[in-house]
Amino acid sequence: MPHAAIDLATIAAVPAQPRPAERIAVVGIGADGWAGLGEPARQTVLAADVVIGGPRHLDLLPAVDGQQRHTWPSPLRAGLPALLDGLDGQRVVALASGDPLLSGVGSTLIELFGAQRVTVIPAVSSVTLARARLGWSAESAAVIRSADVHAVLRELAPGRRVLVLSSDESTPGQLAALLTERGYGASRMVVLGDLGGAAESRVETTAASFAGSAPRLNIVGLELAGPPAYGWAAGLPDDAYDHDGQLTKRDLRAAALARLAPAPGQLLWDVGAGAGSVGIEWMRSHPACRAIAIEANDARAQRISDNARKLGVPALQVVRGAAPHALADLPTPDAVFIGGGLSRDGVLAACLAALAPGGRVVAHGVTLETEALLAAAYREHGGELTRFQVEHAAPLGSLTGWTPGRAVTQWALTRS
Repeated sequence: MPHAAIDLATIAAVPAQPRPAERIAVVGIGADGWAGLGEPARQTVLAADVVIGGPRHLDLLPAVDGQQRHTWPSPLRAGLPALLDGLDGQRVVALASGDPLLSGVGSTLIELFGAQRVTVIPAVSSVTLARARLGWSAESAAVIRSADVHAVLRELAPGRRVLVLSSDESTPGQLAALLTERGYGASRMVVLGDLGGAAESRVETTAASFAGSAPRLNIVGLELAGPPAYGWAAGLPDDAYDHDGQLTKRDLRAAALARLAPAPGQLLWDVGAGAGSVGIEWMRSHPACRAIAIEANDARAQRISDNARKLGVPALQVVRGAAPHALADLPTPDAVFIGGGLSRDGVLAACLAALAPGGRVVAHGVTLETEALLAAAYREHGGELTRFQVEHAAPLGSLTGWTPGRAVTQWALTRS
């Protein structure tokens, strides 16, 4: 909407901000727009030579004579450095929704330019407003910030509270359909729209009953109701995965992940990933864990992506290609699991070379040739060499006997 221009005398009275070579100011703005900004945030915006933001945010500001306004580049991360380099020597303000560090552009700018160059002036986030409307404490509810609604499936558990930051007006309907499909149609569902603005709305229903529309700006509160689901501990049942037999079985998977030791924010390479089970369970252990599955077979690579979405970690990255060549341009891992391709020349050496001090590697071998490779690695580097023989009870005629699985040799090492 149009606003009256603010004259240059008003701007001249505002204290000068540091030049962008030193600072970029990121100002959080809520659905109530300019009226909801505190005085420090207003003064920062008024003093800027350049304001960057989405069209909706820019439209919330009053006009300022001589001030340049730019929309975000696309793609954002790739285009930001060039845009800001072209604004050198000018006072720059970036607009963000609510709290710029809650999955917002503030985090992106800090990652690109460093915290020393970025100043953040937050507004109340939509998550904080949603908790206030629902009466939920911060520690009582998980927050999902994924563009793919399948991320909610990691949280499935009776009584679990979840806040989902919607991508747009279609997200509530997608959530409702997915939860109903997974037996959680009885879940309480509260769609909160335009929080903090004049058009704020609330629709309360169940996932199975949801049939309404939603405003474009919305957040969904869920109180999950349904059957017990998979936990976050390593070793999900083998039938949780779609696979063609290339699957690290449950007991061996749990043993491998215990040695891989997932920690928040760390990255795993799952080399020769098969069905993707190790990378998936690494990511399920904590929302900040990241994984890259490397798989040469196209059908299996697609299956990994499908399994990841089904088990609530759609952000798992799949690289189609064979190690060691497919590893060349990947980011440095904190841990590496080698479940397939170990006998290929250079795979083990490339994985070891990629690890920084403190990094972990776990490799499995089932053939005499791969077992010999792991024994040689153990002699050269140390670590832990273990041979697993798992047996399961099964019918034997009219009685029950033990059915042995194929023996697997595991080598595990923490880089000193």
